[in-house]
Amino acid sequence: MKGFDPKFKNFPEYINGITYEIWEEGLSEEKLHKYYASDILVRSPASIIIGREGVITATKSTLLEFPDRKLFGEDVIWSGSPEEGMLSSHRILSTATHSGDGQYGKASAKKLSYRVIADCHAINNQVNDEWLVRDQGAIARQIGLTPENFARFEIERQGGPDNCIRPFSDSFDQPGHYLGIGNENEWGEKYSDILNRLMNSDSSVVQKEFDRACQLEYPGGLTGHSFSDVECFWMRLRSSMPSASFEIRHQIGREDSILPPRAAVRWILKGRHDGFGLFGEPTGAELYVMGISHAEFGPWGLRREYVAIDEIAIWKQILLTTG
Repeated sequence: MKGFDPKFKNFPEYINGITYEIWEEGLSEEKLHKYYASDILVRSPASIIIGREGVITATKSTLLEFPDRKLFGEDVIWSGSPEEGMLSSHRILSTATHSGDGQYGKASAKKLSYRVIADCHAINNQVNDEWLVRDQGAIARQIGLTPENFARFEIERQGGPDNCIRPFSDSFDQPGHYLGIGNENEWGEKYSDILNRLMNSDSSVVQKEFDRACQLEYPGGLTGHSFSDVECFWMRLRSSMPSASFEIRHQIGREDSILPPRAAVRWILKGRHDGFGLFGEPTGAELYVMGISHAEFGPWGLRREYVAIDEIAIWKQILLTTG
């Protein structure tokens, strides 16, 4: 781990370790300055944050709203080298109590559980590029709101349609430090092929490539199993935007000791909301969906799949178009 703190023996230990230090050991600006580059870019479906000070402000706000938040690192799927920089796709299961007022409204005292997947590029002991997708739909539902109503509330809280923060799209992006596209491992290639076939409405891929006993963790905090739940999620997403373009932006495959073969894929679906599906009646709104997916493979096919998209950001785009 050349260039990294020697207390970290490998990259997954670094990613899980700094996450714990920043979020659970007590907020310290010294740690944030240590582990975040001054010119870091953090892209999420909700916005883009440019620079370390913006990240520090967002971190403080989240901790005020969820002071007991815990982040359990489920997996780190990574590529690269310490010398050239490494990209981690870090899947986290978070638990928290909505104890403070903030972006999720008045404190509700609700106990929450939700997933986040963050793609982070790090070199010389600092993260300098990040793509982060949080299951905002799961948070909204546990607080007691639908994603649509939460998006409406957020627009109003941010000053109305003319003043609110616009969800992220390529037009808002800025050049970052990381320009890689992952690695060429066979498991990343396999999962990317599965996703491309699903987005081409090839439902036959489900029974060909998924384990019949697969476990599925989908947006909104939904857990599913087997072929019908795979088809239900992916086909409803695609049918919402049948003319949209699908693009793989980054893929990693890995085989590690005592772990199943895994893959992490970051993708986008962009185009018109011109079909019935996950987001109700077609509105014609131009949508940009940023997604990150993880897959684990076993002897009978894809056995576990985790998909993160931000339903709030999508509904916000729809409402800003339809009023």
